[in-house]
Amino acid sequence: MISYSDINGHMGYRNLWDLIDWEEQERIVSRIQARIVKAVKAGSTESVRGLQRLLSRSLAGKLLAIRRVISNRGKRTPGVDNAILDTPEKRWETLRNLNLPIYKAKPLKRTYIPKKNGKQRPLGIPVMHDRAEQALELFGLDPVSETTADIHSYGFRKRRSAWDAIEAVYNALRLNGSPKWILEADIKGCFDNISHDWLMQNIPMNKRKLGQWLKCGYLERHMYNPTDEGTPQGGIISPTLANMALDGMHGLLENQFKRADKVHFIRYADDFIITGNTKELLQDQVKPCIEAFLNLRGLALSVEKTVITHIDDGFDFLGFNIRKYNGKLLTKPAKSSIKRIRAKVKDHLDSHKTAKTETVINKLNSFIKGWANYYRHVVSSKIFASLDHALWQMTWKWAKRRHPNKSSAWVKNKYFQTIKGRSWRFMEKDDPEPLFLLGSIPIRRHIKIKAEVNPYDPIWRDYLIDRVTRNSLPGVLRCLTDA
Repeated sequence: MISYSDINGHMGYRNLWDLIDWEEQERIVSRIQARIVKAVKAGSTESVRGLQRLLSRSLAGKLLAIRRVISNRGKRTPGVDNAILDTPEKRWETLRNLNLPIYKAKPLKRTYIPKKNGKQRPLGIPVMHDRAEQALELFGLDPVSETTADIHSYGFRKRRSAWDAIEAVYNALRLNGSPKWILEADIKGCFDNISHDWLMQNIPMNKRKLGQWLKCGYLERHMYNPTDEGTPQGGIISPTLANMALDGMHGLLENQFKRADKVHFIRYADDFIITGNTKELLQDQVKPCIEAFLNLRGLALSVEKTVITHIDDGFDFLGFNIRKYNGKLLTKPAKSSIKRIRAKVKDHLDSHKTAKTETVINKLNSFIKGWANYYRHVVSSKIFASLDHALWQMTWKWAKRRHPNKSSAWVKNKYFQTIKGRSWRFMEKDDPEPLFLLGSIPIRRHIKIKAEVNPYDPIWRDYLIDRVTRNSLPGVLRCLTDA
């Protein structure tokens, strides 16, 4: 069992890190989180805050916060101080300095990533120490968020996924008597515009730290820029802050409208849909109600992305197209998503004209498998078959272009092999694996998580264990990558 005295006694840093019993640290944190859930249910604000302080001061919480920072995808992406926690010595030093009264957040490093519409999304990258502080506070905030969350909110939440959101939409629209009209909503610059005043008044956590993270500003081209609104995309705690700012829409609509209005609300992060019996209901009553809710938080609906659609015309949500065909609801991969995966394959082949076949296949397989696994739970068989044919055409063109003076038979023998009776599999004879076939993936409907599940509440432990056991699928990506 690791203690503060071991750390302060300068026991061998590397050996000490290797001796950590991570399961025990997780049990300690989980027990406190379960107590937070109980306190939230009892309405004891004072107990919640006391348990959050206990968690932020605990060695187990600090260790797990450090581990989260060094385990995620950004572990080698430094902030403005260009420091990363790549050695045990640095990790212990960071741990000693966590949750101190003199803590002060550093500015963010501003960077940009491309969006699907060609624009760029700004990211604010905190320094490693600030990420660890955020991870530590999140251990105490997330149980509160999960306990008070809208039951049909699925983005950036433990044990929930985009598949659960899509199944919730399916359940709301599949019957003959289901609502026919859908308000497709999108919040304009959600992360960039959330009101700091609202967050400071309504988020139950350490206000001193929260204020510093909101007001720390960012550096771009060595110039400091203040942040007067929004929570930075790139911060560990930002998705939970955004979720808590948007929670409450479900309850508002439930209280405002009758069951006969058939108003259903499903949200994934800042994208959400609302169903209704008539177009007029959504336009004249539901939409103004949501706009007023968002306005209190400094937010507004995106004019160009917020539309009202009939179910027979269909709509896109989270990369899926949902539409009724002669009264039957079908969920398929959206055309825009199909277009993107085809373009991605073509771009990769065009930019690797002389690369080794094995190298080309490995990269293609990585994003083809991810794309196919994301859509394996909906009506995708025909689309998978169509994409397999398109991939064959692109790889055949790639292979022919490499050897313009060779015959088609020679090219086929070199780049396309027969595997288990199936010919024309793209690979050279010595390659370890062929190009992945999307058609080889069985289609199986996803079982939606129960809406009221709270992963921090012990009463759901057996249900979640059973769910993981039944739904374990090797290689499945539970994220929205390339959707």
